[in-house]
Amino acid sequence: MTTLDQLCPGEKATIVRIAGVDGIASRLREMGFVPGQPIQFLRAAPLGDPLKCSVQGSRIALRCGEAQRVYLEPASAS
Repeated sequence: MTTLDQLCPGEKATIVRIAGVDGIASRLREMGFVPGQPIQFLRAAPLGDPLKCSVQGSRIALRCGEAQRVYLEPASAS
């Protein structure tokens, strides 16, 4: 299992879980970061933070600390 901040640009995965039970975890779920949803890492800003990803048809930028809370199952190569 990996986290969102460890993906390479263009790489796809499936959300497994969001770590934590605080307001940030709740906000991530409200934005569409829910288990079972596919996600694609798009790119990182020039200094590596924030990170841009696509989930449920939306493009969202997250700080690395938030991305580290999104646990993923990498998409299988087909």
